[in-house]
Amino acid sequence: MSAAEKSKTLKGETGDWEIVIGMEVHAQVLSKSKLFSGASTEFGAEPNNQVSFIDAGFPGMLPVINEKCIEQAVRTGLGLKAQINLRSLFDRKNYFYPDLPQGYQISQYKDPIVGEGEVLIDLKDGETIKVGIERLHLEQDAGKSLHDQHPDSSFVDLNRSGIALMEIVTKPHMRTSEEAAAFLKKLRAIVRYLGTCDGNMDEGSMRADVNVSVCRVGGYEKFRETGSFKHLGTRCEIKNVNSMRFVAQAVEYEARRQIEVIEGGGTIRQETRLYDNKAGETRSMRSKEEAHDYRYFPDPDLLPLELDAGWVEAIRKTLPELPDEKKARFVAQGLSAYDASVLVAERELADFYEELAKGVDAKAAANWLNNEVLGRLNRDGLSITQVPVSAAANNAIIVMVADKTISGKIAKDLLDIVWTEGGDPRAVVEARGMKQVTDTGAIDAAIEAVIAANPDKVEEVKAKPKLAAWFVGQVMKQTGGKANPTAVNAALKTRLNLPDEG
Repeated sequence: MSAAEKSKTLKGETGDWEIVIGMEVHAQVLSKSKLFSGASTEFGAEPNNQVSFIDAGFPGMLPVINEKCIEQAVRTGLGLKAQINLRSLFDRKNYFYPDLPQGYQISQYKDPIVGEGEVLIDLKDGETIKVGIERLHLEQDAGKSLHDQHPDSSFVDLNRSGIALMEIVTKPHMRTSEEAAAFLKKLRAIVRYLGTCDGNMDEGSMRADVNVSVCRVGGYEKFRETGSFKHLGTRCEIKNVNSMRFVAQAVEYEARRQIEVIEGGGTIRQETRLYDNKAGETRSMRSKEEAHDYRYFPDPDLLPLELDAGWVEAIRKTLPELPDEKKARFVAQGLSAYDASVLVAERELADFYEELAKGVDAKAAANWLNNEVLGRLNRDGLSITQVPVSAAANNAIIVMVADKTISGKIAKDLLDIVWTEGGDPRAVVEARGMKQVTDTGAIDAAIEAVIAANPDKVEEVKAKPKLAAWFVGQVMKQTGGKANPTAVNAALKTRLNLPDEG
């Protein structure tokens, strides 16, 4: 077993185990109205204020397909490099739940709108994993049950009922909690780039059902070779996980729970479980339903959905540059794969970088953004959309460092000033006299002052030339950080008669 494969195993009492993970991600379609009605989809309205007769399940109400939702699903499928099915069917998925007023959900089963695709995920160790997409189908979202409004009763809010959902189903290609979290992060980035889902997981517009199973080492390889699920363990579904961090935690807990059950002589039951992030554990909700439990059949109120190939191609031509393509372009410009991955993770961050990097060295721009701008945003608890210093202003600071108007140290001080006080960086440099000192006379005077104050160090540096760095620091202090470090180094070597390095 290779080191990479070894890292994807868990130790049990009786040997090593492999984790196998698949995911079903529910992403609300960005559309002003619902999948089969004209009711608004705006988040945050008063309960039951955005409900049509169709959403409320009134008898005799006929659904009408929202073309925008179909377009958004096709757009997402194209972004996932997936097969677009020109003919698909809507089915009724029958089950009872208080917030499902029709008693069934209009969904897709055997004939979804989008077929197989793929998502590439980048891991911290530099490895790239391909996760297969099994399908993407459209369905109605259910309403929301509210259990915390009254001590004895639960209420139902149907504002969410009927909102278009894309259910994106992966193949069981993920092997670690890190991969599962990275997949969800990448998928979220893709739909946000495409503008097909806002990805606001805290508002419930994107949530994941995570399927976890464990098997003995070698089982996953046999599954990939044969396609037979008999080589994998019984899976449990962890329902409605709403953050990357919780996905990772849920996978870790559930995998170890299953290993303990099996090694203790027990059997894993296929079931739906809930992840309690406060307790850090999964808990059983109900036995897992199979397809036949839902009694799927074609919805009699909706004709088959037939798409024109030319219409699909027209949508393809409007796709933006997606994270993988943008990352490749950034790497070609000189960034490391890791830096490029960080920058393309959020479209807003990538756009900020591109504005920041205009006309300057790409690596210098990326370093400035990652270390200085993002460092301050993290410190202040802000996002890139709330940055107080524009990309153009940051670009001006980098340009001034490159043309030696200011030093790197002064640049950081300058950013702090503009961060809190605002203003044009170039004007601030002029007004506060922050320009870098390149005048050799001023540098020589600072050197003489340092030498006069430290005669013992002068003798010491002759025996230990590396102490020259100490002198450089003192001269920089003497000039308030404004001296050109290169000029200081050269002048010190001449004045102290130090040998050139190497």
